[in-house]
Amino acid sequence: MKPLSTEQKLGLRNDVIAVGLLMGFAFFINRGIAIKGLYMDDLYLWSCYGEQSFFEYVFPIGSTRFRFLYYLAAWLELALIGPHIGWLVPINIILNGCLAAFLYHLGRKLSGRGILGFFGGILFLLSRMSYYQIGQVYGLMETMALWMAIGIFYCLYLYLNEKQEKVWYFHGACWLYFGICFVHERYMALLPLFYLTLILRRRFHLKKWFWPLRQFLLVQAIRLATIGTLSPAGTGGTQVADTFSLKEAIRHALSQVAYVFGVNAGPQHLNGLAWGDTPGMVRWLVYLSDGVLAVFFAAFLVKVIRNRENRGKYLANAAMFLAFIALCIGSSSVTVRVEMRWVYVSYGAALLFLNYLCGVLGKDEEVAGRRSRHLFFRGEWGQEIQPEMLLSGDSAEANFQAQHTVQLVPKKSHSGAVCTAGFFLYLLLMFPVEIFFRGYFPNLYFWPNQLRYNSLAEETYGRYGEGIFGKTIYIIGNSYEMSQFTADTFFKVFDKERKAEGTKVEWIEDIWDIGLVNDQMLVLREDPAHNGFQDITQFVKEQKFEVDYGFYQDGWTDESCSFSVLSGEEGRVFLRFLYPGLLSGGEETAIYVDGELYQTISVTENIYQAQIDAQPYQRLDVRLESNFYVQDAKEQRGEKRLTALVELMVE
Repeated sequence: MKPLSTEQKLGLRNDVIAVGLLMGFAFFINRGIAIKGLYMDDLYLWSCYGEQSFFEYVFPIGSTRFRFLYYLAAWLELALIGPHIGWLVPINIILNGCLAAFLYHLGRKLSGRGILGFFGGILFLLSRMSYYQIGQVYGLMETMALWMAIGIFYCLYLYLNEKQEKVWYFHGACWLYFGICFVHERYMALLPLFYLTLILRRRFHLKKWFWPLRQFLLVQAIRLATIGTLSPAGTGGTQVADTFSLKEAIRHALSQVAYVFGVNAGPQHLNGLAWGDTPGMVRWLVYLSDGVLAVFFAAFLVKVIRNRENRGKYLANAAMFLAFIALCIGSSSVTVRVEMRWVYVSYGAALLFLNYLCGVLGKDEEVAGRRSRHLFFRGEWGQEIQPEMLLSGDSAEANFQAQHTVQLVPKKSHSGAVCTAGFFLYLLLMFPVEIFFRGYFPNLYFWPNQLRYNSLAEETYGRYGEGIFGKTIYIIGNSYEMSQFTADTFFKVFDKERKAEGTKVEWIEDIWDIGLVNDQMLVLREDPAHNGFQDITQFVKEQKFEVDYGFYQDGWTDESCSFSVLSGEEGRVFLRFLYPGLLSGGEETAIYVDGELYQTISVTENIYQAQIDAQPYQRLDVRLESNFYVQDAKEQRGEKRLTALVELMVE
């Protein structure tokens, strides 16, 4: 292998540093986002993984969607993490960091400057539009689709711009197109981009024109065979064919354009904070950043007008960028609403377009081959010698040049530095804007529920681990409207066997709806003020049953024990005794209630019972005194000896 040159080593080092910084920033900017429990679409996705075979999961014949490439990736991801749900966000962050590194690489190529590609990667990670890719399991689908969509565009861009036609770029874009249609079907709309590329490249051979069409027809045939329809499904369980409205599609497209330019053009539950409620300072920062973009675009138009030789190339590339962005926007405007996550791919392409504009504006003029007259020579003492003087051969300067060393030096251009400064200014203006809007993520439609189920996971599996399995979890209230599917499936996610056998959720109005709390029960209450749950098991247990002495957690009691117990709705308390030793006669157990002797039991059998009648929900102070104990017991826990196992029940 040929050793790397010093310049290549320096470039590789810079790339490693840039990617490392992007990955670190990805974790920094997304700190605080967590997935600890699954719900809604994510939980349904997992339930299919947990209950279906590999083939049924990856190839859902008869479903409303056939995204086998995404389902394959999701199956691998869920198999990798197992019950470690907390790994999902770090994985999502790493994948998004890799996407930013990909955009950095492309941005560096387009702009000719690594720092501009790096700025683009930072803006991509900073964007509020990344919320779904980081905070949901389905974010993997958006990440895959974004990478493949940008890959399609860049392959076509290379095919268009390579001087010597390299058809494998075009074929690669076609195969990526086939793949992306089985990650998310809305990207079928990218088909016209292929024909625009062929027209701009002036390639009219039918074979080339048939390649993308063949991929499209193959996609449609597979969809028809597997889900029985060609019409793509919309969001929220709708069908595009049923809900499409041209007027609404145009309105949605305009709102997406506004999103690309930093404006929250939709309702609060879809973007966190509506534009009408946004503070004036934040609005002005967005307007100023858009002004920077306008200056870039105006300078690009001036460059196009002045540079006749490359005008066609510049316009063709600009048309490619704008067409790609327009198709991505159009494909996500045909359903009933617009979510910010759908704009992320358009925003990523817009950042690459900005890199491209900087690349065009930052080029030295002589590269175009039309400014050679501005080249000049310098003698060893710094005197300037114009080329025409050298050509004439009859000037003093020409004679001077003949006697002294002369170097050819291009005139320095500051356009590259100006572009870098402009891009950096845009980054500075948008940084506080994106941070501000990220603070309103809790207003997004799914965010409160995600916080609630994160809390449910923390208060149960996070606190008790696998000890949660087999327990009955009582939840006081159901204002969160947890579905029965969620109740039945939620805890299976944490079980390696994906069963969580015996674990069930029951809702109660208050603590009086259950008896005494035992080791097979947990009691939670909703905490709407913080979108969470609170584990109040110990509190309820102590309210209903509190030990003074001699009564142990596993039910063992000493010869003398004392405790307080709360009677139930009917006011009855049942005691069931188990004495594991031999009875020799004369054994008795005395029951004292509130300091007075309530009953004396003559113990004639190893299992015996007693009942205390009181007022409903009356707190009773009970003391048990026995004149016998377990002979040859291997342990003694208190001052007195162990006597019997006691089980309490209330009604």
